[in-house]
Amino acid sequence: MDANELIERYAKGERNFSGINLIGVNLERAHLVKANFSGAYLGATNLSRAQLTGANFENAFLHRANLSFARLDEALLTNADLTKANLKGAYLVRSILKGSKLSGAILTAVNFRLANLEAINLCGADLREVNLRSANLTNANLNWANLTGARLSGALLQGASLNGIKLSEALLNGVDLSGMELDGINLSNSKLSGANLTATNLSATNLSNCQLRVTLLARSNLHAANLTGAVLSKADLCEANLSKADLTTASLNEADLTGAKLNMANLSEADLSDASLRKAYLWGANLNVAELRGADLRGASLRGAYLHGADWQEAILTGATMPDGTLHE
Repeated sequence: MDANELIERYAKGERNFSGINLIGVNLERAHLVKANFSGAYLGATNLSRAQLTGANFENAFLHRANLSFARLDEALLTNADLTKANLKGAYLVRSILKGSKLSGAILTAVNFRLANLEAINLCGADLREVNLRSANLTNANLNWANLTGARLSGALLQGASLNGIKLSEALLNGVDLSGMELDGINLSNSKLSGANLTATNLSATNLSNCQLRVTLLARSNLHAANLTGAVLSKADLCEANLSKADLTTASLNEADLTGAKLNMANLSEADLSDASLRKAYLWGANLNVAELRGADLRGASLRGAYLHGADWQEAILTGATMPDGTLHE
């Protein structure tokens, strides 16, 4: 079947094209809303900028198909073969891609907002500038994917595999990454305000200049993480491991660092005003020129800490172990 025949049949009201062979056909900008292409052969078909809202592509063969900037919102792509397909800039809001094959596909700037990508394999995928807001990525394989500049606010990532991903300049506000293994990840300049990173492994992660306001980081592992200039105002870092972390010039005002491990951490010029550092471990920490006005350091251990030029006004030090080993009354 050629393009003209398909479009003519669609214009007459036909919608069921299941199993049809349209390999290599040019359907650029075609209007095929809610058409049924389940099990169809669409390899190398040109569907660039086509209107395919609500279309059914379940089990369809779309290998090397051109779907760039196509409207695929609410489309059913369950178990579809999209290997090496071009989906650049495609609109896939509320689409269902569970079980689809996307290896080698071009996915830059795709809008996957509210899409179901459960258990999808996106290992090594180029997802730069992709919109995954509130998408379901439960148990998805995102190992080594490039998510630079991606929008993941509110996405479901429970059980997802994220080894080696690139997330610099990403938007992850409100995202749930609790319990994830993200050691060594680059999150520099990313926005994670309000995100849930409870018990997450962020060891050696680059979080420089990250926006982490009101973020849940309780019990997270941030050992040796780069947090220079990070905004952690009011963040929950209760019992977090920040030993040897670089927090130079970081904003930690009103943060909860109760029981946090900050031994050998670099907090020089950091803003810790009104922060809770009760029973925090600050052995050998660099607090030179740090802002500690109003900080609660009751029971904290500051043995061997460096405090040259630090502002201690109104800080609460009852029961704290001072740098020289003496106990503050």
